[in-house]
Amino acid sequence: MNHFWGVDADPTAQGRIKGAQPVAVLDIGSNSVRLVVYERHARALTPLYNEKSACALGRGVGQTGRLADANVAQALNAIKRFALVARMMRVGKVYVLATSAVRDAANRDEFVSAVEALMDNPVQVLSGEEEAHYAALGAVAGMPDFAGVVGDLGGGSLELSTISEGKDTGGQSHQLGVIRLQDDSNGSPSKAASIVRHRLEKSGLGKATKGLSFVAVGGTWRSLAKLHQIVSDYPLHMVQNYVVDADEMIEFCHKIISAGSLKGYDGAEHVSSSRRELVPFGAAVMQELLKAGHFANVVFSALGVREGYLYGKLDPDEQQIDPLIQGAEELSVLRSRSPAHADDLVEFTAQFLAAAGISETAEQTRLRTVACLLADIGWRAHPDYRGPQSVDAVAYGSLTGVDHAGRAFLAQIIALRYDGLKSKAANALAGLMKEDMGPRARLIGALFRVAYPMTAAMPGILPRIMFEAEDSRLTLVLPTDLEFLDGEHLRGRLEQFGNVAGFKSTEVRIG
Repeated sequence: MNHFWGVDADPTAQGRIKGAQPVAVLDIGSNSVRLVVYERHARALTPLYNEKSACALGRGVGQTGRLADANVAQALNAIKRFALVARMMRVGKVYVLATSAVRDAANRDEFVSAVEALMDNPVQVLSGEEEAHYAALGAVAGMPDFAGVVGDLGGGSLELSTISEGKDTGGQSHQLGVIRLQDDSNGSPSKAASIVRHRLEKSGLGKATKGLSFVAVGGTWRSLAKLHQIVSDYPLHMVQNYVVDADEMIEFCHKIISAGSLKGYDGAEHVSSSRRELVPFGAAVMQELLKAGHFANVVFSALGVREGYLYGKLDPDEQQIDPLIQGAEELSVLRSRSPAHADDLVEFTAQFLAAAGISETAEQTRLRTVACLLADIGWRAHPDYRGPQSVDAVAYGSLTGVDHAGRAFLAQIIALRYDGLKSKAANALAGLMKEDMGPRARLIGALFRVAYPMTAAMPGILPRIMFEAEDSRLTLVLPTDLEFLDGEHLRGRLEQFGNVAGFKSTEVRIG
């Protein structure tokens, strides 16, 4: 078949970042073996491909001390496919990491040799302390300002560490993985909770400062978070940065433990079959951890050891890059008509705020900048659906470094920018915003609607246009050679914006 694009030399698409070299992590865990290919090794990681195989390598290791032959065969078969995927996607570097089940097994060397032969890459078997370290870095990668305790729950072990100012300390590993607990408790979540309570006595959690936040990492805890979102009718089904009060989560976990399984549990059908029987044991660990540490809340992280490992390989300057800004810049480059126009929009909105005497916090400036970068990503969609599709891309996309309130704020701005001030595209998320965020989102969205009719999303126009605010009048000043921009459409948008901004009258002045 003949196409207008060529694929013989390079299978990648124009929708990918130009010159980006994919990087991959093969994560050999106690419950699953997973390959994640990222578009490039950067501060903001964008998954290009993500596949797992539930091999349960940790099953029985606590009793026999060995990886079971059947589970090893299943894992190696999956890894053969992952090796092919890495070759087809022309991955530049594959990092192979193995965790609790492999490090604890007497036959680890034989398994590791087989994996290395298939992947043509060395396998790094992480110690418990290293696993805790990279899980902590994964939390930092997605939540740069987080401070508190990080827990990474796998199939074979639980790793704990403390984060302060972007650094982690006190890495610990405990034999509290969900598969190990299921085995040790003979399948009883209640008995598992007792085991957790006993094994955590040496963790020192009871001596930690009360009222800290706890970050939960790991697939079983992600399933627990999804289940909580469903039963609590939470509007954003996204685990990253999902925050729950500790007492509420303890009560939720207690109900699951008491039930003994998720059979017949409301929302259980939304939990993957490979995780369903493990969630009650994850609930047992969560309940006892939150009690022992006297935490204020639990924050769930979708980023863990894989992302933390790659974050740790960045140089210090790259680690300081804002992942939200970088991710938004990438979307702007890939999906907007002119990325340079976003820079103009940042200056244009800042100039209005200064003229109107409206102050911003550092976080408000950051989110406004991101909104400008994302403001034109929906232009290819049908006009009737640009708002909803853009909201989906912003609210439900893979951006990191932003909490749920921030996602709702950005989604509201983009909805208003495309659909007008009566837009309902982001209403479902409006309740996630803090009290002062709604009016500010409305202000910025209305300001975008003034900018775009003058520029057609092209750069060079907005830096020449100024706002003046005096008493209750807002004036838009056009240079003489752009006088023709003054028309009924622009004046209508300006009047609408003036009403949102609290001005009694608006005008356009030339000169």
